[in-house]
Amino acid sequence: MTTPIMTEAELRAAVARELPGVRADLERLVRIPGIAFDGFDHAHVERSAEAVAELLRGCGLDVQIARAGGQPAVIGRKAAPPGAPTVMLYAHHDVQPVGDRTLWESDPFEPVERDGRLYGRGAADDKAGIMAHVAALRAFGDQLPVGVVVFVEGEEEYGSDSLEQLLAEHREAIASDVIVIADSTNWDVGVPALTTSLRGIVNCFVEVRTLDHAVHSGMFGGPVPDALTTLVRLLATLHDDAGNVAVAGLVSQETASVDYPESRFRAEAGLAAGVQLIGTGRITDRLWTKPALAVLGLDAPATAEAANALVPAAKAKLSVRLAPGDDPTRAYAALREHLERHAPWGAEVTVTFEHDGAPCVIDATGPMFDAARSAFRTAWEGTDPVDIGVGGSIPFIATFQEMFPRAAILVTGVEDPHARAHGPNESLHLGEFAKVCLAEALLLAKVAAAGRG
Repeated sequence: MTTPIMTEAELRAAVARELPGVRADLERLVRIPGIAFDGFDHAHVERSAEAVAELLRGCGLDVQIARAGGQPAVIGRKAAPPGAPTVMLYAHHDVQPVGDRTLWESDPFEPVERDGRLYGRGAADDKAGIMAHVAALRAFGDQLPVGVVVFVEGEEEYGSDSLEQLLAEHREAIASDVIVIADSTNWDVGVPALTTSLRGIVNCFVEVRTLDHAVHSGMFGGPVPDALTTLVRLLATLHDDAGNVAVAGLVSQETASVDYPESRFRAEAGLAAGVQLIGTGRITDRLWTKPALAVLGLDAPATAEAANALVPAAKAKLSVRLAPGDDPTRAYAALREHLERHAPWGAEVTVTFEHDGAPCVIDATGPMFDAARSAFRTAWEGTDPVDIGVGGSIPFIATFQEMFPRAAILVTGVEDPHARAHGPNESLHLGEFAKVCLAEALLLAKVAAAGRG
């Protein structure tokens, strides 16, 4: 017997009914500091996985906590009604470290509402993604018109090192016709989006050595180059005078379909007054389809402890965001070659790989994408969704594309440009979150209808 699909009115009422409980459970998740990075207490990641498992069991799913040498993932399943498609709902329960706590206006692990936003680490990235899935499942109750696989990863922020093995081990059990990845952003408050491209990433370390030990800056300064000055000169070669990445061999394109008003971009980025944007071309091209290169950190004497001595060695961590169409292995080789070739004054340069991830492009056409756009348009009261690129990286999407080539992959957003994911004072716009929850419920209904059609 075919499960009747709930109407739009029924789903609106059901989501509205469930939202208070969904928010309360979101706040409970935010209070768990589940950080998968080395040096943190991973017992909290275990607690986080258990909490997610409990939420999914409450939705009537068969649930297991799985791992493949890394942090725990949670997998919940409910079989599809006869003839209905199966939808995978992805999110992650681990969060970024909080950084300097003095920059937070409130405790990062005690959720607080201010001006319609819920503040706390993970409130947006990505515990709201988990709860959007839970909200949709609760809204349907026993009338779920599709099969679901809920896959909640436990180490996405730390690089998803064990994800590929986890997917391989559970491949048959989690195979789906549609994959919804709730870990991206919307175009603006009030404007939904589908993410159709993401940049890749290469992170590495570069160390410069000019001496075998520190020497007196007065006795030897002048003819002897110190390592920190040498490193600064080397890092300066990575961009041209306009701020474009100057590493030969990296892919660069100009294909973005929308533009980003500079005034809005400056405000959302928090750019200091008078600071110029770097690079050339449209802002969206610079964000989505061109490479970006940043110095993330330096190992060098702190100013408070710096002696009057020439530093023998200095080290920097670099991060390159790769344009869609680039290859991480080739890009790392190009970066390493650039750094070694531009070594100032014959300094010793050592480049060490840390990690990488592939960029991706999604062909967002077909009935399932039409269903998603229709769901967004309804949830946002007639506002058409925008197809966007994202400057950040979700490397595992390429893994999903490879493992499930026939699945439609929908990358959706719980964040907005003011969410400050990964930074101090991360927050979730509660009004937009309500729309996200409704949109996901409508999406499942429309996917079921499209599958029957």
